[in-house]
Amino acid sequence: MSNLETRPQEQLCGAGSQGAQVEVLTSRDVPLGGPRAMTVRRTIPQRARSLVGAWCFCDHYGPDDVSRSAGMQVPPHPHTGLQTVTWLFEGEVMHRDSLGSEQRVRPRELNLMTAGRGISHSEESPRSHGPVLHGVQLWTALPASALGDRPSFEHHGNLPDVFAFGARVQVIMGRVGLGGRWMVSPATTHTPLVAAQVDLDPGSDVRLDVDPVHEHALLVDHGEATLEGEVVPPSALGYVGPGRDELRVTASTAGPVRAVLIGGEPFDEEIVMWWNFVGRSHEDVARARADWQVQLEPGADGAAPGHAEGARFGRVDGYAGPPLPAPALPDVRLRPRTR
Repeated sequence: MSNLETRPQEQLCGAGSQGAQVEVLTSRDVPLGGPRAMTVRRTIPQRARSLVGAWCFCDHYGPDDVSRSAGMQVPPHPHTGLQTVTWLFEGEVMHRDSLGSEQRVRPRELNLMTAGRGISHSEESPRSHGPVLHGVQLWTALPASALGDRPSFEHHGNLPDVFAFGARVQVIMGRVGLGGRWMVSPATTHTPLVAAQVDLDPGSDVRLDVDPVHEHALLVDHGEATLEGEVVPPSALGYVGPGRDELRVTASTAGPVRAVLIGGEPFDEEIVMWWNFVGRSHEDVARARADWQVQLEPGADGAAPGHAEGARFGRVDGYAGPPLPAPALPDVRLRPRTR
């Protein structure tokens, strides 16, 4: 999934310092313009904390009524230096990319796109889509060693899960344990990290087995949840630093809880993130934007905009519409945050 803000802010990202035992990060509403025209609840990046492991972007949206609309309609657009994670609670999305991938994703299935040096893709609700769209949009920052890699795409439709202690835990990426049983995702990771969906019955009290080297955060979708005894409201992110080999998550007796756990080894590289690009410098981002904009110009051979043969971001076939232009760069130089 993508960042469709028409005036994206510079994101100067570095690992935050560890504060209280549980740091609760409230979300902020971010209206996305353009063809998607929706509002998301964003918890990272923000001033207090811009990374959790390599996770650099966390948007939570829905449930949105799409019964009388075309639903999600995101034209072809570029990415560099990151992985996009599509994870749905309700609804479905069709993914197409410049590698030729065409894959519908449904709840509890993973679409994972690794941008590397550059890829473009589109996302849309199928014509026969259901009435509701609800999920999370997650990105991981790639380490410097993977920035020049060829792009790739994976779909995983049967990820491991376990039921115990009134909970269902399904691993998305990395590994997580419950009741002594570890679940390992087949999805490709480029740094040590984890993501999992956690569903709790009313009154459930579980202890998730996790890597003590990792920092972790719990995004609550709905329900009255606590992390390590601290209340984490719906749409907020509860953060805990490294040093724990288990995390206690509970649901009140008032109703069930659904949440997403993310985490990873603290990311020791500074990044610059702007629009749909992740790089290490202003020049990285400016070059990516320029390459995309050049690609939008009609080719000398009459190729349609966005379809230039051999271009950095390739071409997306099958989407009924033109590609998305990049916003203008800010007037100031993009700089990575220092610790």
